[in-house]
Amino acid sequence: MVQFVAKLVTSMILVMKMIVIISEYKVGVVNGVSMNYYAVSCPMAQFVVENTVNRALQADPTLAAALVRMHFHDCFVEGCDGSVLIDSTKDNTAEKDSPANLSLRGYEIIDNAKEELEAHCPGVVSCADILAMAARDAVIFAGGPVYDIPKGRKDGRRSKIEDTINLPSPSLNASELIRMFAQHGFSAQELVALSGAHTLGVARCSSFKSRLGPADPNLDSNFAKTLLKTCSAGDDSEQPFDATRNDFDNVYYNALIRKNGVLTSDQTLYASPRTRGTVSAYALNQAMFFFDFQQAIIKMGLLDLKQGSQGEVRHSCRAIN
Repeated sequence: MVQFVAKLVTSMILVMKMIVIISEYKVGVVNGVSMNYYAVSCPMAQFVVENTVNRALQADPTLAAALVRMHFHDCFVEGCDGSVLIDSTKDNTAEKDSPANLSLRGYEIIDNAKEELEAHCPGVVSCADILAMAARDAVIFAGGPVYDIPKGRKDGRRSKIEDTINLPSPSLNASELIRMFAQHGFSAQELVALSGAHTLGVARCSSFKSRLGPADPNLDSNFAKTLLKTCSAGDDSEQPFDATRNDFDNVYYNALIRKNGVLTSDQTLYASPRTRGTVSAYALNQAMFFFDFQQAIIKMGLLDLKQGSQGEVRHSCRAIN
């Protein structure tokens, strides 16, 4: 009976939080963005992006992880301004050619959506918005929380390889991650929620092989053998973050409890007392994880937005106008 009451109270709290979030984002324009930003200027924007994403993911479900990761890599460098989409030129090496971004995939999905939108409503829908909507649609496609995002971001005019130093390394510990995320206004709890995006996708051996030398007390010995076997195929060989690489669920957190985290930056979340409780809570309660994740990713999608003359709507997502 006590457990039932506790679960009921938790559910009621989540519902109340949801009502607050919905009311916050329906009040209209915040920082130049709003839920209905394209309602008049390009009413089919969301439909076009969703259809483009769903077609691509039906053909290759692994691209869901790629789109969510691309959105994160965009927002943590110069804000959510589509700068990660820009191609390098002879005079400039762009973000996408940074070692941290060389494994990004899915650019063609953004290009396809942009091309169709330019045919319907030229010069209206920004590449930054397309990427943010695509990441949202990828989460939903993979079975994650259903949520909407404010729109109205402008595209940035800067994309430089040196700016990617702001991306978190897979070797960071919890204290370093907490400090880095705090610089963007995120709490330790929000860090753990956003890290749950690793419920999708894979890591390359080059990003975790450093854990396979001297015995790592935070790495299960049998799982270490699995990782060694993966790395026997070379640095580019891939290891899924959890057992359900294409499903958005809480299996990732349960893996951390078993010391089956692939990256140092994953397993440290359970090893550290500052974040362990949140990992345990999400491992037990997927609904709580889903709610906190959607809250955190909506917040992330509003980082350092370009407004007015600070930005533009690109004609092509790969080049500044």
